[in-house]
Amino acid sequence: MAGENGPARIGKSVVIKGEVKGSEDLVVDGRVEGTVDLAESRLTIGPNANVAADLSAKDVLVQGHLQGNVVASGRVELRAGSTVEGDIRAMRLAIEENAVFRGRVELVPGAKGAEGTNSGESV
Repeated sequence: MAGENGPARIGKSVVIKGEVKGSEDLVVDGRVEGTVDLAESRLTIGPNANVAADLSAKDVLVQGHLQGNVVASGRVELRAGSTVEGDIRAMRLAIEENAVFRGRVELVPGAKGAEGTNSGESV
């Protein structure tokens, strides 16, 4: 149920297996397995979410658990209490204290396919 002023939502009790595609902002608080593609939208992995999927979106905010790779044309933000296991490719990355991250980071200075990168290992 998406209101005109709010993002679409996947609730706590919802389980989706397969491919999720869309052109509006999405908040996931349930379980998603597969892929999520929101090329020009913001994806929020809520605090109750358990996601095992590869993600592609403009911006990604992680508050819950994510196992999978992230590709963002904008910003990826890992909030305190989140857990991410997978690689991140984005223009910008913010990791708050008490966020857990296991994977590799590739920061790209332009759009998704831009050449020239700054690579670093996770901490």
